[in-house]
Amino acid sequence: MSAKLAVFDLPSELNATMPPERRGVRRDHVNLMVLDRQTGATAHARFCELDRFLRAGDLIVLNASRTVPAVLRGRWRRSGADMADRLEIRLARRVDDRIWEALPVEADVRTGDTIEFAPGWEAGVIDTEPKPFVRILFTLHGSRLIDHIYAHGEPVRYEYITHPWELDDYQTVYASVPGSVEMPSAGRAFSWELIFKLQRQGVKIAYVQLHTGLSYLLDDSAHLDPSDNFERYEVPLETADAIRQTKASGGRVVAVGTTVVRALETAVDERGDSIARSGWTNLRIDRSVPLRVADGLITGFHEPEASHLDLLEAFIAPDLLYPAYEEAIRRGYLWHEFGDMNLIL
Repeated sequence: MSAKLAVFDLPSELNATMPPERRGVRRDHVNLMVLDRQTGATAHARFCELDRFLRAGDLIVLNASRTVPAVLRGRWRRSGADMADRLEIRLARRVDDRIWEALPVEADVRTGDTIEFAPGWEAGVIDTEPKPFVRILFTLHGSRLIDHIYAHGEPVRYEYITHPWELDDYQTVYASVPGSVEMPSAGRAFSWELIFKLQRQGVKIAYVQLHTGLSYLLDDSAHLDPSDNFERYEVPLETADAIRQTKASGGRVVAVGTTVVRALETAVDERGDSIARSGWTNLRIDRSVPLRVADGLITGFHEPEASHLDLLEAFIAPDLLYPAYEEAIRRGYLWHEFGDMNLIL
């Protein structure tokens, strides 16, 4: 099908500008469109009714990465001279316990420059590659550094978000390991009540970690290709075991989010079987890439021409996906991280 199918008109009023709780809707009561991978048939429900579409023996895989407040501001200095009182830096991905790649906002920083974020806490620019990012070395490391980021940072907010919602609004209920600079938003609609209901039904739950990197570069014309976006991930042994057992017993593996798909499809052996693995992935998934682990996907609705749509086409043919998107638009589904949900199965 033509790539032009991926271009559709998204009315601005369908951009979810606030968390559902702020508009009087429980997080697990957002709308759910269920899309049949084989036929393109759709069904419509609330997300809290997810159990209607899953069965005992299925496995849901969640991303346990916790969102960090990745927007930092500090005093910018060069050779001891002040360059700006409040330079904004957006963390892009953690390299190690002290070094992060970061995006300077409207500033031509150079190697050797320093940014003081708080008394006794600063970072030095050690490299101005890879563009458009720089590498910064913090004076703190490990848990102390993470504590300071949480104390002084703000969450990344997209251009359609007009209110400074709190960091808690950008977390999933089950997130446990800090590291994502943008919320792994496909899991936001889950509540513990829903998770426990699914487990009582016989649906199994497993976790991976993939720390999302910075994809929003403050320029609508600038987008990172997934193959240029290296993200740290871990698929633990118990999750790999659960996946193999699920498939052996005829169950379905349902990934919650494109981040989970990326991790699961990276952590496979030469036969395509799920294995425990950790490291960095830049796997780009589209309709040319056969899915070897994920049988289904829970995700939000993605904007026109987003690279996430390429990944969705690995699950369902474009001539079935985009008519369903047009239906979601007609029905007033809300887009983005605070919006409604889509189950492709």
